[in-house]
Amino acid sequence: MSTSVDERARDAIAAAVVGRGRELTLVLAAVSAGRDVMLEGPPGTSKSTMLRAITERWGVPFVLVEGNAELTPARLVGHHNPARVLKEDYSPDNFVPGPMVEAMQTGGFLYIEELNRAPEDTLNVLLGAMAERAVTVPRVGTIPAAPSFRVLASMNPFDNVGTARISDSVYDRWCRLAVGYQSAPEEADIVARRTGCDDPALIGDGVALTRATRSHPELRRGSSVRGAIDLVAIAVELVRIEPGADQKRMLLDAALLALSARVGVDEASDATPEQVITAIWEDLFFSAPGGQRRVRTA
Repeated sequence: MSTSVDERARDAIAAAVVGRGRELTLVLAAVSAGRDVMLEGPPGTSKSTMLRAITERWGVPFVLVEGNAELTPARLVGHHNPARVLKEDYSPDNFVPGPMVEAMQTGGFLYIEELNRAPEDTLNVLLGAMAERAVTVPRVGTIPAAPSFRVLASMNPFDNVGTARISDSVYDRWCRLAVGYQSAPEEADIVARRTGCDDPALIGDGVALTRATRSHPELRRGSSVRGAIDLVAIAVELVRIEPGADQKRMLLDAALLALSARVGVDEASDATPEQVITAIWEDLFFSAPGGQRRVRTA
């Protein structure tokens, strides 16, 4: 397996990703140079899609781990099978590799989502393996990493609930890439691919409603493109179930269902998610450009 990348290889990988040309090129350059990468940006911005496309092209495993309080060092590295230990005592044969050791042995990409939710002692074990390209397991010995092993991680900079501050020593181990939302046409392309919808107007309205949640003054958190995907998929089914109904109203119902759990209302606002989504829908369909939106109705 070769980790070298030229323009043709980059273009082949890019075919599996909507947009993200610059970001993909930078990630490819970093991992080809043997570096580990932290992708920092909101959810639903094609971070894992980029990495999966690279590993598929390279033919290496993609090992996904969710960062949370339960990701202990033992869960990350692995453990000895308790039943076999009782029967056979400790031995390398009854060691069960965790995701980090699995990625090291197979030369895969270890991808940790929400790195800043992982406990500090787990991060210390991870950083040691990144620095040494090997990990020492008691009663097993030192396990070296295959040459294509990489550690990649993601963080959502806008979410601080249940997260810990990442120290400078942790940041010092990574090449960091900030990843923002894609453009409206790119998000429309993603929605079309994921839903199979062939109605450009419906897709455009769904994307516009979703993108508007990211800049609304009463919301501290807007929806990712996943909200637009669900919104359009639900709207397509509503039209199929009730073909004669008002499609604008159906779009509102789909938006309330798909987006209300994905947005966060600002603490200073007394509005509900449903009220804000309805206001955004009214802005899209009933306000003249630059004009005053109707008085909130829901």
